[in-house]
Amino acid sequence: MRATPAVRAATAARWARRALPLPAGAVPALAFPEPALWWLAYAALVPWLLLVRAAPTPRAAARAGWLGGTGFMLAMHHWLMPSLHVFIVLLAALLGLLWLPWGWLVHRLLAGAPTGGRFAAAVVLVPSGWLLAELVRSWEYLGGPWGLLGASQWQVTPALRLASVGGVWLVSFVVVAVNTALAALLAVPRARRAAAIAVLATAVSTCAVWMWAPRPHPAGATRVAVVQIGETSSRAERFARGEELTRRLAGRRPDLVVWGESSVGYDLRGHPSLVRRLAALSRATHAPLLVNVDAQRSDRPGIFKSAVLVDERGLTGQRYDKMRLVPFGEYVPFRSVLGWATSVGRAAGEDRQRGQEPVVMRSGGARFGPLICFETAFPDMSRHLAAEGARVLVAQSSTSTFQHSWAPEQHASLAALRAAETGRPMVHATLTGVSAAFGPEGEQVGRRMDTATSAATLTEVPLARGTTLYVRFGDWTARLAVTALAAYLALEATRAVRSRRDRQRDRDEDGSPGLTVPARR
Repeated sequence: MRATPAVRAATAARWARRALPLPAGAVPALAFPEPALWWLAYAALVPWLLLVRAAPTPRAAARAGWLGGTGFMLAMHHWLMPSLHVFIVLLAALLGLLWLPWGWLVHRLLAGAPTGGRFAAAVVLVPSGWLLAELVRSWEYLGGPWGLLGASQWQVTPALRLASVGGVWLVSFVVVAVNTALAALLAVPRARRAAAIAVLATAVSTCAVWMWAPRPHPAGATRVAVVQIGETSSRAERFARGEELTRRLAGRRPDLVVWGESSVGYDLRGHPSLVRRLAALSRATHAPLLVNVDAQRSDRPGIFKSAVLVDERGLTGQRYDKMRLVPFGEYVPFRSVLGWATSVGRAAGEDRQRGQEPVVMRSGGARFGPLICFETAFPDMSRHLAAEGARVLVAQSSTSTFQHSWAPEQHASLAALRAAETGRPMVHATLTGVSAAFGPEGEQVGRRMDTATSAATLTEVPLARGTTLYVRFGDWTARLAVTALAAYLALEATRAVRSRRDRQRDRDEDGSPGLTVPARR
């Protein structure tokens, strides 16, 4: 028996509702580098929001939230495919579950014909629900905060000013709020006036932050040289290339010379000849060298990634061991269970060991805070270094495994956000690109080196004094978002209990208490 056109149309609509959230969730990834369509972020969630809103049931809306989250995670991390292969699909699906309650929340607030009051709640609660998903996945053991929606605005000056007040979390909140308002403008006639007011209020608030939020005050400059070694075939060749490029800085008087992550593949304590060569470079450039060692340590068991400072006399004793490691790239979580990942991709064959505490180093009169690679994605780490007195943030990184993907550009862009959040300049020095420097307000300074470059560049990096509101008050945006969600859930629970009690009372009143049933004898 052939299905009628109505049945076929209903079946097609059902499958569309199930399939479309996956690509709709992937759209926001285009706002990040390399496409860098930053303006798209303010409307990129609208198709996904409309699909969730139109879901026939709360359960279907939650599923649309999960599928969209899976699509977003796949798009943001697609460059991990050479390392993880099919395992990345499983990881994306697991992380996508974080948007399952967000889908339920969107449907609860926007489905049907919401009043202006319900829409006003949605403008606060939908971004809060998004932030909750970002907060949970920012836990380093779940992959860390790579691809936070607010990070797509790294080159937008007003957004960077927002970051100085509430961190990347405030930028994410604003972006999701604008998307929520646009979705209502398109699909909720009763809430259009409130949606227009919400967009206007967001613009006015951003302008107010632009005008009145504290700004870093100029306080001189420091000259930082970045040595980008480029792709090499061996650790000996890598070291030799770093030497060659560093010698070109002689006579240019840098205050600090920085090599990228894994630039030294030997434990320097066990190779005094290499220390002497680095000390000779320090004498030639009249500047200390911050190199990055990726090797088995001689004084304790295990492989560490470490920022090591060398001056004209040799090792200074100032060393920072990387604290937050890349899951699967530098260690395999629950290796006894997930160790098979090394057989299907380029997961770490041996786990790196973790450092114990952050370090603020001193070179001459300057204090700088080192971070290593993945750690630049964590706002709390740079904030802590700034609070401890670092005047410059220095990141040593390498995305050589993902050289021809979006990863190098995405990684470099994070330095702009960390600089704006802390009011401290940040130098992002890589092994193979992209290397860049950003001033205290997140503005790019000096020459940018792409992945095809092997060179040494010297940048005069502006310094600043003063404290941003984000450094002073921390993740207040996230705390307020969680508080708003908790208050909403408590209110909904109270309403549910009251509604159940009213229904029970109505049933009791509908009964006939005057009639009794005689007991059987």
